[in-house]
Amino acid sequence: MYVRKEIKKTVNKTENKNLVRLNKFIADSGAASRRKADELIEAGAVKVNGSTIRELGTKILRTDKVTVNGDPVGDIPHFVYMILNKPKDIITTTSDEFDRKTVMDIVHTNYRVFPVGRLDRNTTGLLLLTNDGEMTNRLTHPRYKIERLYTVGLDKPLKVHDARLITKGVELDEFEVSSPCELVIDPDNNSKISLLLKEGKNREVRRMFEKFGYEVKKLDRKMFAGLSTRGLKRGEFRHLTREEVLHLEKLTMLY
Repeated sequence: MYVRKEIKKTVNKTENKNLVRLNKFIADSGAASRRKADELIEAGAVKVNGSTIRELGTKILRTDKVTVNGDPVGDIPHFVYMILNKPKDIITTTSDEFDRKTVMDIVHTNYRVFPVGRLDRNTTGLLLLTNDGEMTNRLTHPRYKIERLYTVGLDKPLKVHDARLITKGVELDEFEVSSPCELVIDPDNNSKISLLLKEGKNREVRRMFEKFGYEVKKLDRKMFAGLSTRGLKRGEFRHLTREEVLHLEKLTMLY
């Protein structure tokens, strides 16, 4: 359990200085990320002092009583940060409509945590879970260029020409282009790749290689934001140390 000190701010005498965006208030509480908070507001799941709020951008006082789906949301959160070495065939959601096994069936905590970004069903490796909404928002935002290191297993050897094109950025579809990345081909096995990204688009790694006719047979995330799964077997998880939390706060400019 971790309490971020700077959130315990002295109340200003001027009311305008006390105002905060509702989605930020919810994110600071650890109940959801800012993006998810906006979805909850639009869905009518958020109430302020007993009144349902649906307007995005609404500002409130930190002393206002806020509930999300009927649950009170506090201003001073207790943050929890956990690393899971995700196994294959596990869904990266808090629940699943088809009753498939999710990461929440593996991670046990009394706090309501949620995954930071997603790993698809067949992808294994490091997954960060937390109830820190603002941290989640920053770790997944392209602005902060959070590094992600993957080991990729392809169905055939990767050509050097294709590798060079991938590192420069790939047009994934009509509206999306992957960012430049670092790529290393295993000299002993040209179908095994180490890939370092600084952005996390949906199924980005698989789509990058599919663009050049390769099928990703194995995808494992080894590192995220400087954290690794070292010492964790598949399906095991642990809480972050205080030093690791401080590292993430510095990385996302929350320190």
